[in-house]
Formats: sequence, C-alpha cells, structure tokens
Amino acid sequence: MPPTASSAPTHRLVPSPAGRIHLVEQGSGPLVLLLHGFPESWYAWRHQLAALASAGYRAVAIDVRGYGRSSKPEAVEAYRMLDLVADNVAVVEGLGERSAVVVGHDWGATIAAMSTLTRPDVFRAVGLLGVPYTPPGGPRPSEVFARMGGAGADDEPGVEQPDAARPGVEGAGAEQPGLDEPGFVRTGTHPHPHPRPQEFYISYFQQPGRAEAEMEPDVRGWLAGFYAALSADTMPAPGAPDPHSTGAGGTLRECFPVGVLPSWLGERDLDVLAGEFERTGMTGALNRYRNMDRDWADLADWAGRPITRPSLFIGGERDASLAWLADAVKAFPETLPGLLGSHILDGCGHFVQQERPEETNRILLDWLASLPA
Repeated sequence: MPPTASSAPTHRLVPSPAGRIHLVEQGSGPLVLLLHGFPESWYAWRHQLAALASAGYRAVAIDVRGYGRSSKPEAVEAYRMLDLVADNVAVVEGLGERSAVVVGHDWGATIAAMSTLTRPDVFRAVGLLGVPYTPPGGPRPSEVFARMGGAGADDEPGVEQPDAARPGVEGAGAEQPGLDEPGFVRTGTHPHPHPRPQEFYISYFQQPGRAEAEMEPDVRGWLAGFYAALSADTMPAPGAPDPHSTGAGGTLRECFPVGVLPSWLGERDLDVLAGEFERTGMTGALNRYRNMDRDWADLADWAGRPITRPSLFIGGERDASLAWLADAVKAFPETLPGLLGSHILDGCGHFVQQERPEETNRILLDWLASLPA
C-alpha cells in the first residue's frame, strides 16, 4: 500500500531491465516520477517529495540506472536512452500504476522528455528543469561537442562511436550550438594570452576511465567544486576560466571554485551525495554521456517530433544551459505545443529545484493542478 502524505519517505527496490531501480516514495494519489541529473541521486528531490505528497500526489524519486542503489550494468552501451526509458516504464508498472507524470532535471530532463516522446501511453505529462527539449535530429553529437571545445571530432580520440549510427539523427538534448553558432555564450574566458586548446566537458567524459581518474581520488572535493561552479551564488565570476571546458592535459577541477559551498548545499547534504559515489564510483553516471552517439542512431524514428503531451519548463537565469540552448527555448511553440508554462528564475543557477525549492514547488504544484485528470 502506498505511504500516506503524513508518512516518512519509504525506500524500496523494483525490478527493471537494468536489474533493479532504487526509489524513494512519499504520499498517495496520482504518480509523479522524479528523475535526477548528473552527478546526483534521488536526494536531489528531497525538497519536493513532502511538498508533492502533502498536495495529494504519490511522489517517487529514483536513482537512475548507474547511480546510487540502482543496478549498474558493466557494458557502456547499457546506458542508452531507450534503456533508461524502459527503466522508467518498469518503475511505473512495478508500483502498480498505469501512467505517471514525469519530471526531470539536467540529464533527468532529457530522459523525461524522451520517455514522454517515445511512450506517451505511459507518461501523460512532462516537466523539464534546467535543460529544454530539443527533438532528435541534427548532426552527430560527438562532432558538435568537439566544435564547442574548438577541435574537430577527428581530434577527439576518446569519443565513443555508435554501433550502426545513421547520419542526420541526434539524441534529444544533445544538439548544442558550436562556438560560431547563434546562442552560444561562454561563461568565462581564459586569462592567459595563449590558452591551451579547450575541450568541452562532454568530449572530456567520453573515454572510459579518463574522467574517473580526475574525480574518484577525491569524490567529495570534486563534487563540492562542481556544484559550486554551476550554482548562482558560487559560480566563477565573468572572465574566469570556464568550468565546462578543460585545456589539453588539464582537468575540469582546475576551474572550479575552491573552499566554498553553495547556499543550498550543507555539509550533510554533500556527505549524502558524495557517500554514494564513493561507494559506487563515477563510471555508471559517466556512461550516460558515452551513449549520445548511440542515441543519435536509436532515436532516428522520432527525428524532429514534438512532444504533444502537456509540458512545463523551469530554468535558471544564470544556467549556462539556457545560453547554449536559447534557440530551443524559442522553438517551444513548435517542439512543445502542449506547454502550459515556461519559467526562468532570476538569479538562479543550474540546480533549480535545490537552489529555489519553494519557488519550484509552487510552480510544479500549480502545473500539476492544471493537468487533465
């Protein structure tokens, strides 16, 4: 029996194609599935669970495949987008439900969008936080991200290539403007007169073991710097090196703030988040990035399609994703014809629902109340 709104959150495991998915649920009523981003866990939704439960919803936050207590398949290709969609469908069915509203942040937003696009029979509405919807279709993602770092795809030896990629199709959420394309704004410039060639973080994540070697010796310190770099109150000042890129032979952490935590992140919160990655390592989380070219092929049948289910977007005004994907937001009338609200939170960074929990909860609850039964 689902927990009531007044009960504490309940942890459980449900079977999935990955093996198992760990989730935390609270409340009873219509199911709202919450998907976290990188590098997080179900805990990213700690401020939303009780609010949704109190409003009469069954709120369920999962550990996405590869994170936390969910299964972590060995194969890199086991983290394709359609596999994550199948996990979400399995969670809905494992909870004894037939449909759900799905809400995601960061990678979770793209997974939520793809779940709704490919399985509208299960996901009746979608909320996107941080990352706007871009339909499948376009150039190969690895080539786009290589250009964002100032190098061609042939110069990126670690880029994972798809098995049977079809040209002209791209996984949703992967299309980003290049350095010379409209909508791209760097968050900082290199202070040196002859900077090293820059590599965009997604390209940097491609080669298995490479990013892990930077992150895993000090997971807690790396996460603290990453969260600070993308949060409004601690992100680098204009003109500082861009934390989304690294120079040849360098690390991302070199551009992170040092010795400061964003206001939304307490020491205990950092302990919870870091503790999971210290136990599991970072490979499961990073493997999502290593499948973007595979998604480009797998999602060919949905190329250019809009999401017609009711939708919502919430972004942070200081989130670099909004600069990179400004054209995607402008295209919402065509790509999200069921959009019921688009909100840009002034002075907010990337971690929307954690930086602005009360405002996010109000927007989510108003939107949920407006949905057809």
